[in-house]
Amino acid sequence: GANSHILYWTLYMVKRAAAKHLIERYYHQLTEGCGNESCSNSWCASSVGFNRMDNNAAAVKALELYKVNAKLCDPHPSKKGTASAYLESSAHSNSACSNRKMNHKDVHSVRDNFKDVNYLTEEKVYEILDICGEKEDYSPLIRVIGRVFSSAEGLVQSFRRSKPHTKEELKSLQGKDEDKDEDEKEAAACSATAMEEDSPASSSSSRLGEGSSGENDVQKLAPDEVSVDIEAVRRVYERLLSNEKIEAAFLNALVYLSPNVECDLTYHNVYSRDQNYLNLFVIVMENSNLHSPEYLEIALPQFCKAMSKLPLAAQAKLARLWSHYSAEQIRRMVETFQQLITYKVISNEFNSRNLVNDDDAVVASTKCLKIVYYANVLGGDLDMEHNEEEDEEPIPESSELTLQELLGEERRNKKGPRVDPLETELGIRTNDCRRPLIPFEEFVNEPLNEVLEMDKDYTFFKVETENKFSFMTCPFILNAVTKNLGLYYDNRIRMYSERRITVLYSLVQGQQLNPYLRLKVRRDHIIDDALVRLEMIAMENPADLKKQLYVEFEGEQGVDEGGVSKEFFQLVVEEIFNPDIGMFTYDERTKLFWFNASSFENEGQYTLIGIVLGLAIYNNCILDVHFPMVVYRKLMGKKGTFRDLADANPVLYQSLTELLDYEGSVEDDMMITFQISQTDLFGNPLMYDLRENGDKIPVTNENRKEFVAQYAEYMLNKSVEKQFKAFRRGFHMVTNESPLKYLFRPEEIELLICGSRNLDFLALEETTEYDGGYNRDSRIIKEFWETLHSFGEEQKRLFLQFTTGTDRAPVGGLGKLKMIIAKNGPDTDRLPTSHTCFNVLLLPEYSSKEKLRERLLKAITYAKGFGML
Repeated sequence: GANSHILYWTLYMVKRAAAKHLIERYYHQLTEGCGNESCSNSWCASSVGFNRMDNNAAAVKALELYKVNAKLCDPHPSKKGTASAYLESSAHSNSACSNRKMNHKDVHSVRDNFKDVNYLTEEKVYEILDICGEKEDYSPLIRVIGRVFSSAEGLVQSFRRSKPHTKEELKSLQGKDEDKDEDEKEAAACSATAMEEDSPASSSSSRLGEGSSGENDVQKLAPDEVSVDIEAVRRVYERLLSNEKIEAAFLNALVYLSPNVECDLTYHNVYSRDQNYLNLFVIVMENSNLHSPEYLEIALPQFCKAMSKLPLAAQAKLARLWSHYSAEQIRRMVETFQQLITYKVISNEFNSRNLVNDDDAVVASTKCLKIVYYANVLGGDLDMEHNEEEDEEPIPESSELTLQELLGEERRNKKGPRVDPLETELGIRTNDCRRPLIPFEEFVNEPLNEVLEMDKDYTFFKVETENKFSFMTCPFILNAVTKNLGLYYDNRIRMYSERRITVLYSLVQGQQLNPYLRLKVRRDHIIDDALVRLEMIAMENPADLKKQLYVEFEGEQGVDEGGVSKEFFQLVVEEIFNPDIGMFTYDERTKLFWFNASSFENEGQYTLIGIVLGLAIYNNCILDVHFPMVVYRKLMGKKGTFRDLADANPVLYQSLTELLDYEGSVEDDMMITFQISQTDLFGNPLMYDLRENGDKIPVTNENRKEFVAQYAEYMLNKSVEKQFKAFRRGFHMVTNESPLKYLFRPEEIELLICGSRNLDFLALEETTEYDGGYNRDSRIIKEFWETLHSFGEEQKRLFLQFTTGTDRAPVGGLGKLKMIIAKNGPDTDRLPTSHTCFNVLLLPEYSSKEKLRERLLKAITYAKGFGML
């Protein structure tokens, strides 16, 4: 919305300002030099043998150097006057000029006191802060921060947990405050020098873990515990980040630190030698300024690249640790990575030649975001039990002879649906989370979705190479439209594979060619015909269910370009959900269907509706089905629990909640037992014992929780177990090899099957195309839209049903529908007609708006059985 646009614009302006700033620095370097006589940077006017250039040539060269991220000198103290304006950007590169000395003797004496400080504690920081405050010179603290925060070893050893502080100590620590009036230029210059003069030249990983902090290393850590005192780190940041010059030191140190850490993790296997290495990431991520614009250009992308190299065990530990953080802290981390992704996306031109998948910063921050995503899941409201049992007999995979085997290749991906390695390491699934710490929607990055080339991304997802990253491996960042496109490619490729296999079969074995899933049905026996045919296919070769659906109504002409299939689905759903058949019960209050526990229908009928749901997803059709969310949760492997009764059976949920909250004596006042009664189809009461001899066990204040849990278990799972298992089996016959479970959460599955109830006809008008002589400005087209917008909700749904075969919007809304309005001759008394398979409305050029309205209403009101071609 408006906020995100403001964010993009702000980021764009920040990007421009940063670029201008750096180009100016290159220009000054080329025209004036850095002032250091022994400078070795060939693009600096101070270096020996530099060829002087005029101002125009210098301006052009400065732009070139900016583009290639060339080396930048830090201005020498001799040039302090001109330099102060652009000192804070010294983060652009590690300086090629050094050996600066400060003039103040008193500063020297203070500095020397801290030469031996190689790691920090909260007390040490405040001690140095106090001394600096007295001298009104913060450069010693800036130097220490520069030295410690740019050294992996120094940072890993810092802020270790020791014995807990007493309350008095905490008060005294928080009471101290620093003096903020100090010499700005001095501090800024010091922040730039801190790393050069004191940082180790290369990573110190080889010395890590040798216990330089002595006693603190002895602690034995729990799986979600680290040896760093996080509260202390937060207090330190809170006091130091309010000082601009000290803040610059953190930024510069991070630029220096990150490449060394990336190298440590990539080549030196540091984490397995010393798990305290993780402290470094914990400390840096506590910096609440990470998502400020200064970090976006260099510091944060480099740090993300380092963090994305953490081994799986370390990522899991971070996720466990962060899962104890508050929602606000999780949100801050999410915003940090999201801002970097958005900034990179809007400041680059990504397209099919320049893929966003190849941008290191976007990929690295997405991988970091995944760690926070799982922390968000772990820290949420979890239900690790209540899992549906797997089907006893495995569902057969595709044709016994696959395309790869026909071509002499081994079958890949026999392991079935993909599971995220971090999910396995943590022993958690997204579906175990009832309510995360912050909503899942906050992990979706819309600008990224807009530039993602899904066909390429899907290829990287399937082929799984080391050097190509697929955003489908981080489905939380994708919106439902993008994921649906990934699923569409998967389905089409599988359909294409099945077709190729069929052709090769016919060549190899002389079998009958049948590249489609053909269903020939009679309108008046649609369920029986479909059931018999699909049952035969399911028994003989379930792989045929993965072919493209091709429906033919007996005695009717018509080529199935999608429209006939749509009508087939519509009729099957109408028939199966007809309350007279008794397969499903309908609740007038919730307008939802539920499995009929006492249905006479055989399991085959339930398998059929499962197959139909799977085929609808597989063939990209929207169905008019109304289930409570618990059905989709059960399809994704989670049993129904008491909480699911809230939307599945609100009346029962309400009375059970009252039972749990009752303050009197449940046993004396309510007189209920562990025996419950249900009514069957004919209104006869059926008794069921929740526990053995349930009629003799009273419900008391002590056992009422157990009663409620077992009541819900019976209603949502046990009573409909047979029916649901058959239904789920049918669904899995079609979707078992698809990445459906991997990509979508239960509420997104509902959206895939049922479409969106939110109908935005203005979006439909925006994207509609015209044919046969009509265009956006034609008189009748303008009158048509005025008429349609004036319709009531019910009439709009009828219009949608008439034109597209369903009254729901596809995933992503009506703007994704691609409707066409075509001219169908001059003024006439004929009604408008439609090709539902192509979403085409054939509209004669009626002479008046009144006639248009009357003819259109008649067509959509009496559409069933005619008018839909």
